Amino acid sequence: MPETVRTAPKTLAAASIAVGCVVFAIKLLSWWVTDSVALFSDALESIVNIGAALAAFVAVSWSQRPDDDDHPYGHHKAEYLSAVLEGALIVLAALLILREAAVGFLEPRPLTAPWLGIAINLCAGVLNAVWALVLIRYGERHRSPALKADGRHLMADVVTSAGVALGLVLAVVTGWSILDPLLAAMVAVNVLKSGWTLVTESVGGLMDAAPPEADLSRIRRAIAEHCDDAIEAHDLRTRHAGRRTFVEFHLVVPADMTVARAHVICDRIEAAIRREMGESVISIHVEPPHKAKHENLVKV
Repeated sequence: MPETVRTAPKTLAAASIAVGCVVFAIKLLSWWVTDSVALFSDALESIVNIGAALAAFVAVSWSQRPDDDDHPYGHHKAEYLSAVLEGALIVLAALLILREAAVGFLEPRPLTAPWLGIAINLCAGVLNAVWALVLIRYGERHRSPALKADGRHLMADVVTSAGVALGLVLAVVTGWSILDPLLAAMVAVNVLKSGWTLVTESVGGLMDAAPPEADLSRIRRAIAEHCDDAIEAHDLRTRHAGRRTFVEFHLVVPADMTVARAHVICDRIEAAIRREMGESVISIHVEPPHKAKHENLVKV
């Protein structure tokens, strides 16, 4: 793997910690200026962002450790553990926001310097949006669950900030102070949904769930288009573990085919799969004609 590809996830994860601290400071300032429950709730979520970024940094660093005797298939699933933790932290943030919203409902209070606070909070939202897009795009391109989860987490925070700003504008214009805690509660529900989605997706990775149908189609096509001279390919099984894709299937070849020729076909198929999926571990079980099943075939 090129050095830049190997080190970039760790660098981005470290940068996320710094970005999270800056965003938290900005949001804390916006709350201090306005005394808004919604802005305080938004700042609370940023504390979780920092913790999630730390978890992502540890997970990415661990996942890049080379295979060893105790972990012959690598350490890539460490990223899924981080993503599960991030999801749990998002859920915790939602519960904290709901608590603050309840306090605001019981004791509504007027906002001070709302326009300045809204402007400050929007600056934090813009910074989060830019960084979230960087993490999501890199995470998808290089199949890094931890970075993608961190990016989605930040994007949920962007939605939070935008909703908070809109709600506070309405509260100031209408004079309805109750909109402040109401908005905080609505934000909490959105954040809770984001956390639940992240946890379920990450648990699927830990449980070796099948990859998306689009990835399966690419793998099937690579096999079908490069298995010339073989009789059939069947019983395909595949899964993702972070950046690495595991693929295994049976390849039935003619009885008179030499081992060398069968090996050439396998090499050709493996190269095609790696062109499609990147870093992959591929196991092909070569079988004689009487093992042909004529079912569970690999087809495009």
